[in-house]
Amino acid sequence: MSVFTSTCPATGGTVWSGPVATADDVAAAVARARAAFRGWRATALDERVALVRAYAGVLKERSDALAELIARETGKPLWETRQEVGAMIGKVELSIAAQADRAGERSSAMPFGASVLRHRPHGVMAVLGPYNFPGHLPNGHIVPALLAGNAVVFKPSELTPAVGAAMVDAWGAAGAPDGVVQVVQGARDTGAALVDAEIDGLLFTGSAATGAHFRRRFAERPDVILALELGGNNPLVVWDGDVEEAAAIVVQSAYVTTGQRCSCARRLIVPSGAYGDAVVDAVAALIPRLPIGRWDDHPEPYMGPLISDRAAQTARGQVDRLMTMGGRAIVPLGAVEGRTAAFVTPALLDMTGITAPDNEIFAPVLQIHRVASFDDAIAAANDTRFGLSAGLVTADDTLWQRFVVEARAGVVNRNRPTTGAAGAQPFGGIGNSGNHRPSAFYAADYCAYPMASFEADGAAGNWDALRPLLDVEGIARS
Repeated sequence: MSVFTSTCPATGGTVWSGPVATADDVAAAVARARAAFRGWRATALDERVALVRAYAGVLKERSDALAELIARETGKPLWETRQEVGAMIGKVELSIAAQADRAGERSSAMPFGASVLRHRPHGVMAVLGPYNFPGHLPNGHIVPALLAGNAVVFKPSELTPAVGAAMVDAWGAAGAPDGVVQVVQGARDTGAALVDAEIDGLLFTGSAATGAHFRRRFAERPDVILALELGGNNPLVVWDGDVEEAAAIVVQSAYVTTGQRCSCARRLIVPSGAYGDAVVDAVAALIPRLPIGRWDDHPEPYMGPLISDRAAQTARGQVDRLMTMGGRAIVPLGAVEGRTAAFVTPALLDMTGITAPDNEIFAPVLQIHRVASFDDAIAAANDTRFGLSAGLVTADDTLWQRFVVEARAGVVNRNRPTTGAAGAQPFGGIGNSGNHRPSAFYAADYCAYPMASFEADGAAGNWDALRPLLDVEGIARS
């Protein structure tokens, strides 16, 4: 039996250890889910609602322990992991509302009876979770999937298996029927086995490269619902206004969660000249003031480490490449003395006039592009194959109206960080940032399919409707 472990990136200590699910284990889990689905889909909606509310109750009871576990396994500060657990709890009532609003039942009176719209579950949903929000993001798939009547097989990131195990344990404590929600642990091979199994849906949050693989993989399987929530090379245009306020928005957009949010700003677009220079200088001045430390440090830090030493090494390689292309480090990507190699300091790189790779650097790395006009700013913002989030800092309503019309992204914010999003709205992007199936409030859409029905209590009237159209006069009913 193969065993793997997860470690705390802030300390290097072991957080979790357990067996890897083999292909046979995955197949057995999917078979159990298939069997459980038959009863779960027939369960009354009120009972499914009661289960997810009971799950929210378990999360509340365990919130402190779960927040600490997320912090240990990801390295994120406790203030942030407490917010994550709060979002997980809040997701339950939002999902109940979304199910009623977007996937409920409707009936309209007709001369013969009624026209009825229902929504039916797909079956067995595979959920592949990410490491950056190992509770909140898969939770955003699992809760609406179960509400809709699906069964779920969940594979957490191999970097955060403990959080995944804790989530499924919470479902068990809430009273979930056997087989309705299960976890399989492992890395690439386990995920591949789950994707290759007889599933009815794949709900994935992760990298654009993996999302592209899944698009190809399921191109000839239209029977499998595919919902992809991917990354972005997100632009933030800062055009006018208070410089210090603008710099605060930039820092919160680019460096929160150590840059490990898919909606983080990766490109800062400013006007050439005094205002743009002032914004860049203000951001550069804020960077050394951001506390960096372990999740259990006091006072709490603003940023923790990246998810692993390897992630930090990858980010350094990406920054080095930008420097060889002619980039200038206003603030370099540095190490943190006395900490593990996963700790890095935020970077601010001037890439003006350089055609940088259109890639997501999943780290606290922000690239500056100076432009001559607002037309150029919009063109630069849209000069990406991605389309997740974008932002504009301006007091000018006219510029905002242009931006909101012309910006190509699923989340477009004004005078707020690019990372700002609400569970009561959809979350997702276009281009290589997704496949037009946004999550959050719209997750209800991909967790069930619509069924339209014409319904009458009896069959009377159909013969009378047909008889005038028959080609034999006077034909009688047999």
